[in-house]
Amino acid sequence: MKRWVRWLTAATTIALLGACGTNPVTKKKEIQFVSEAQEISIGQENYAPARQSQGGDYTLDAELTEYVRAIGNKLAAVSDRQLPYEFVLLNDSVPNAWAMPGGKIAVNRGLLYELKSEGELAAVIGHEIVHAAARHGAKSMERGVLLQGAILAVGIGSQSSNYSQLYVAGAQIAAQLTATKYGRGAELESDLYGMQYMKKAGYDPRSAIGLQENFVRLSQSKKQNFLEGLFASHPPSEERVAENRKTAAKLGEGGFVGEEIYQQKIAYIRKTKPAYDAYQDAVKALAKGDRATATSKATQAIAIERKEARFYELLGDIDLSAERYDTALGYYADAIGLQENYFKPHVHSGVALFRLNRKNEAEASLKRSLELMPTAPGHYFLGLIQEERGDVKNALRHFQVAAGSDSEIGKQAAARFVKYDLPQNPDRYLQTGVQAQPDGTLVGLVRNASPAVLNRISVRMVRMENNQIVYQTHVVSLPNALRPGETAQVAMAKVRLQDPAQVRAFRLIVESAQVVPQ
Repeated sequence: MKRWVRWLTAATTIALLGACGTNPVTKKKEIQFVSEAQEISIGQENYAPARQSQGGDYTLDAELTEYVRAIGNKLAAVSDRQLPYEFVLLNDSVPNAWAMPGGKIAVNRGLLYELKSEGELAAVIGHEIVHAAARHGAKSMERGVLLQGAILAVGIGSQSSNYSQLYVAGAQIAAQLTATKYGRGAELESDLYGMQYMKKAGYDPRSAIGLQENFVRLSQSKKQNFLEGLFASHPPSEERVAENRKTAAKLGEGGFVGEEIYQQKIAYIRKTKPAYDAYQDAVKALAKGDRATATSKATQAIAIERKEARFYELLGDIDLSAERYDTALGYYADAIGLQENYFKPHVHSGVALFRLNRKNEAEASLKRSLELMPTAPGHYFLGLIQEERGDVKNALRHFQVAAGSDSEIGKQAAARFVKYDLPQNPDRYLQTGVQAQPDGTLVGLVRNASPAVLNRISVRMVRMENNQIVYQTHVVSLPNALRPGETAQVAMAKVRLQDPAQVRAFRLIVESAQVVPQ
């Protein structure tokens, strides 16, 4: 992530100098300051965590996975830009597909249920290839830098995942990349060139018409899982249908549609779909605190599909929420045995082991989870382990990363970081100012900008001239503790100003503060 930020910071300067290039698909001139090498590196860096954030790879039907990959490779071979394309099938019931810069493309299991033919799947994949080939993701980053001087925030995580607020560091960037919303022009462009790729690869481009007609119907029915998934970033429209009709007429009829072969290929996931429906019901029940229903539905899912790791992991989550740590560990072991390279059962095993005071085992599980996906719980509990050992330096490192999560555990991590860091750097957490009273005397303002309750706050007022202190008061202590966000006023100097503007020469310096133990 740091490398990407450095690139984009440097890119701002380059853009202002007018870095022009030719789009590899449209052949139009455009500003380009994210290079192809950077696109490829961004995709490679973020592909794995993006897949983790959306259920991990679907592994139970190797033939189906290879089928999706083969269609992708066939289309990529005739694209206008050769990139290190990769295609993966994700274990996510939300109907969606996405492309990252550099040609990293994913299709969700949930989307395959809604398609009718290989031609329609080719239309989806061809569309995503164009997003990568025509630099749509790179241009989104470029626009973000040019308009804001920073990375655009485009939404985090898979909407089906209750972990979306717990990703930290590079995982947040990866989730953002998969949720990029493209404009009308980019969508029409991807339809146009995607249909051209279909024709070149031997598919009937008219499949793209039927696909968009179906998507328009689904959008009008306001089918929630589509609204949360594909339609959030790829909105369908009658305009897209009309333009696809024009494109198909120009390209000519004929080509492979493949309805029968497609239905054969998705037969297994269609057969096991009731298991995933029951699993989604179980997840919703657990979120409401209804463990009995969640257990019943998860057990129902396992009865249909015994090889799915997510189902056993959910039973572990149910027991973890009930503080039945030993039985939770058994279910997490089952999940890991079925699919070792998915982060969630590792991080939750680490939490359960920590609660059982098996800290060395917890550390191993948490570290393995972070190898797969950086999360706030992974870093927070490793920080607690390091703190207990007296390794404050590494504990602070973990707490600081975990604090980057917009979640309750992120707040806890921030509070623990502040506990150690604030005594050495109190001015980082207390905002100060000086205000002149109507009678010319001065008061200091102290605001607690930290996530912790602070007390024993001491301040001193100084007057500056030419960056030198020419006057300072005695240290003054605030009588009361300050809660997060609270501001206190303290009388400081009996200095009568001749001109109210003279207050600008005064500063309030924080000498010390402490975190109130909770």
